[in-house]
Amino acid sequence: KRIMKGVVAGVRDYGNKMGIPTVNGAICFHPDYLGNPLVYCGNVGIMPKDCSFKKVSPGDLIVLVGGKTGRDGIHGATFSSYELNQASEEISSHSVQIGNPITEKKLVDALLKARQQKLYSAITDCGGGGLSSAVGEMGEGTGVRVDLDKVPLKYQGLSYTEIWISEAQERMILAVPPQNLISLQKIFKKEEVELTVIGEFTSDRKLKLYYQGNLVCDLDMEFLHKGLPSIVRKAKWKRHIHSQPEIEQKQNYTQDLLQLLSSYNIASKEWVIRQYDHEVQGGSVIKPLVGIDNDGPSDAAVVRPILYSKKAVAVANGINPLYGLIDPYWMAGACIDEAIRQLVAVGCNPERIALLDNFCWADTDREEILGELVRCALGCYEFALAYGTPFISGKDSLNNEFHYYNKRIAIPPTLLISSIGVIDDVEKCVTMDFKRNGNLIYIVGETRNELGGSQYYYWLYKKLGDNLPKIRPDMGKRVFQAIYEGIQKGYIISCHDLSEGGLAVALAEMCFAGGLGASVFLNEVPCENSLKDYEILFSESNSRFLIEVNKNKKDEIEKIFNEYKVPYGLIGCTDTTSQLVIYGSGGNQIITADIYKLKQAWQSSLNW
Repeated sequence: KRIMKGVVAGVRDYGNKMGIPTVNGAICFHPDYLGNPLVYCGNVGIMPKDCSFKKVSPGDLIVLVGGKTGRDGIHGATFSSYELNQASEEISSHSVQIGNPITEKKLVDALLKARQQKLYSAITDCGGGGLSSAVGEMGEGTGVRVDLDKVPLKYQGLSYTEIWISEAQERMILAVPPQNLISLQKIFKKEEVELTVIGEFTSDRKLKLYYQGNLVCDLDMEFLHKGLPSIVRKAKWKRHIHSQPEIEQKQNYTQDLLQLLSSYNIASKEWVIRQYDHEVQGGSVIKPLVGIDNDGPSDAAVVRPILYSKKAVAVANGINPLYGLIDPYWMAGACIDEAIRQLVAVGCNPERIALLDNFCWADTDREEILGELVRCALGCYEFALAYGTPFISGKDSLNNEFHYYNKRIAIPPTLLISSIGVIDDVEKCVTMDFKRNGNLIYIVGETRNELGGSQYYYWLYKKLGDNLPKIRPDMGKRVFQAIYEGIQKGYIISCHDLSEGGLAVALAEMCFAGGLGASVFLNEVPCENSLKDYEILFSESNSRFLIEVNKNKKDEIEKIFNEYKVPYGLIGCTDTTSQLVIYGSGGNQIITADIYKLKQAWQSSLNW
């Protein structure tokens, strides 16, 4: 709890002060994260097309801008991929960078002004490896000469090695034509941001470092970038069989639904979201929380970066480490499917979506762990091709294990898929909350007996199960297109994807977010074969949506579904009773709950 509060405080402190809206996210809980809590962070920006290409020329100056260099952050990138133990806090504390958001904000403002005047020809940040990586990568095709004693320091006493590899924050490297230096210096002086010329790009394809007039490094760029032979490791994949929980059919599942809604992975994250500024810059169209009281869980965020345009950018994510414990290949597919369908749920064109991957894994020196990673990467490759969604960036962090004497805590195989899409007209976007009394409720997509890795198995029966959700891209693509067309034509006025907790949780969320009740009949849900009531309620089969349709548009929406040949069912309608009533396959009421009681269960667990 202390660590989680610290992470939230860090994101809040930096993001809010930078004036960047924090609009989307997820939080997953599992006991195997105790040794290595994971924190993902991503951002999206826009830029002029003609600024998207970088070119470094011999004679360009190497200009370091932003914060000063200190010992904080040394080996930060390698530390993040080390195995941890009980001594890590003491001996590796210097690996954690000390951030200063005000310095970063001033740096960004200065860089934008310089970009408008085209004063630099290339730029990169000092991330992992610090100057060694930033300068070394930029000068790969030319060569560099760097005077390390010119680098501004936070304090004296750093060796030239520490200066070269420090990962202190808020620093950027620019390639600047000499004739632009004076104009650049004026901008940075006005913005009160430090600027120092530390060297120049050469034409000899060598990395030369000087310190106090002495040559301390002389390496060929060819050797630096390609001299190290590739590491060859063995990978082994063995499918682990997990036992299925023994579940007896119940007469009533209301208590099960309440337990699921209050479980940490499903419960409201409003306590976290409210600490982040998701309104700054004024472009947020669909925010993290929606509904009549602005406290329902949004599927994706929609941001309009250019305020006078109807065009917008939508961002979402998909993550489920429980699936990775069963089969990382299908976890990859499920995460990709979820990341796509969350964008589709707000009105994003499924043909204009791109993805990013972020792998966090245990010790890949072990064959079976590397085998899991290879299998997950294979899933990313195959399902990205199947859905036509390119990966445009990514990252990884390996060896996330904690050793304490003879005990080892390894994180579960974890893949975060982030998705981004373009929305042509924000006025056609929809949110997940039910809107009006008497409207029709449809489920689109097929429900199967796929509860392996589900929240239902995990939280209520402490089991993983084995029948995890599969991906059927041909059907998924048709479902996505049908939902998109229905939203664009105005037939679908609310849409929510089915993920953690399945149909029952999605229904509850749509009801209490909209302040409306609903009556739903499970025998109208399109299923593979005959399923038990709990399987229909809590299965997490992919490529499924719950939608609200105007009662006068029944024929129109069903025509779209039939044209795309997708499974669908008219399962109920909204009402003003403030009750969610679900009828089982036999016609009896199996869930009867006040929507405000459901909401209370959902909001109570993480109200820290």
